[in-house]
Amino acid sequence: MKPTLSALTLLASLSAALLAPALHAAPFTAEQEARIKELIRETLIANPKILDEAAESWEKQNAAAQEAQLGNFIKGNKDVLFNSATSPRLGAKNPKLTLVLFTDYNCPYCKQFDPQLTKLLKAYPNDLGLVIKLLPFKGQTSAKAAQYSLTLWQQDPARFLTLHDKLMSKQGMLTEADINKALAATGNVALKPAAKATEELRNSLRIGTILGVQGTPATLIGNQLVPGAIPYEELEQLVKAELAKQG
Repeated sequence: MKPTLSALTLLASLSAALLAPALHAAPFTAEQEARIKELIRETLIANPKILDEAAESWEKQNAAAQEAQLGNFIKGNKDVLFNSATSPRLGAKNPKLTLVLFTDYNCPYCKQFDPQLTKLLKAYPNDLGLVIKLLPFKGQTSAKAAQYSLTLWQQDPARFLTLHDKLMSKQGMLTEADINKALAATGNVALKPAAKATEELRNSLRIGTILGVQGTPATLIGNQLVPGAIPYEELEQLVKAELAKQG
């Protein structure tokens, strides 16, 4: 068995706990400490599954603590996450469940994941909403494309999705020419990035940092932040489970 990082952490914690002297008691001698460590070693060699079980228990407790912390943040920041007028919003007007997507126009995995979300919204037209938080992680054209699409959302929401889809459907990294072509193809040549779009990007980056978003795509489903472009079946199961909680 190759110890995992969490398992090694547990072993260190176990040793420290056993070696810590009781309150008001005399400290262990060097010989006693050595014997305790040897007993721990012998026990783990004889029962290697103990470490796996302890690691699994620790990981579950850690995951539960992280989910609780995430839930507290969501409760305290509902307006910023779900009701910001400057963040693009798709799907049902009064959904039972609103997902928050962190995405990037230059992210290849986001381009793969985008059709999955479109399919999901079509499958649950009365139950699901989707808020889009753009994170320009991949260079200047990520930021520029995001500024244009956010500006269009803020000025004319009905036209946002056409430009968004055009930018997201372009395979590979966007160039300045690609962005200009997308603007021309969607009738937005005269569009100029607005200051509110830049402010929205800053807010999205701040929220993403607090939530622990380390890459795109990442989807907030209830109190769970789901990283990566997961398969549609898995995505739908997570959504169904969360809808069931809503009642």
